[in-house]
Amino acid sequence: MIPLLLSIVCSTAIFVIFKLFQRYNIDTFQAIVVNYFTAAILGFALYGHEWKAAALVDTGWMLYAAICSLLFISLFLIMGKSSQVNGVASTSVAVKMSMAVSLLFMVYGYSEDLTWLKIAGILLAFVGVFLVSAPSKKNPQVDQATWMLVVLFFGSGMLDFVLNYVQKFELASLSPSLFSAIGFGLAGIIGALILAVKVIRKKTQLAWRNSLAGLLLGIPNYFSIYLLMLSYTTTGWQDSTVLAITNVAVVLASALLGILAFKEKLSPRKIIGLLAAVLAITTLYIASIY
Repeated sequence: MIPLLLSIVCSTAIFVIFKLFQRYNIDTFQAIVVNYFTAAILGFALYGHEWKAAALVDTGWMLYAAICSLLFISLFLIMGKSSQVNGVASTSVAVKMSMAVSLLFMVYGYSEDLTWLKIAGILLAFVGVFLVSAPSKKNPQVDQATWMLVVLFFGSGMLDFVLNYVQKFELASLSPSLFSAIGFGLAGIIGALILAVKVIRKKTQLAWRNSLAGLLLGIPNYFSIYLLMLSYTTTGWQDSTVLAITNVAVVLASALLGILAFKEKLSPRKIIGLLAAVLAITTLYIASIY
């Protein structure tokens, strides 16, 4: 249970840090690149002793590390662009509702038991996430970049499922901590190459404040992934339940922090969404112990 709670705290911290990026005029892409290297170095520094020589023989995890790194960097890039064109709210809905994709794969791919109580919890989770995150006004530019929202929806769901699949079937000789570090490191290399091209073409300038922001982001980003993977094996719950509770709890915590710390407005729709999120977590928890 503790890894799950800490994963929720770290994921919520990421949203808060991104919020602060806007306030302090941080170049998000530069910060993201530094964040990946920070996460990789942190993972190797803390868990490098877990490395096993067998991981170089049993190499099935390598392909999945490459896939995750590509998804990490590409989804972040699209997320940043979509936030500018479609708006932060619409983008966050696409990302958070993507759990529908991963839940579908988990329930049917792993033949998980699907009780009526669990179905009710998942439906409440979708209602809560949508009502809390959905934009109150339609952005006229959305129709011009709907493809970004579609890619984020399916891509984020695929990333969640791949991380879960790797944890379940491909890490016999490599710990989740090191797999996370390797995935982040590869993403950092890809991002650094893209950033180098942008600097050479004089489309951006490097700044120390962006690097410091990346360092700040990299710590919770690493632990959010590592602890989520650890939660699949430590809670005793079905994987779909862990993922659903994590997503809804992050949305709930982020919304409450937005209201309390950033003075965001609390509309009737958002109140209903928050109540639905609380009910979803309660229902899914009850379903997991019976």
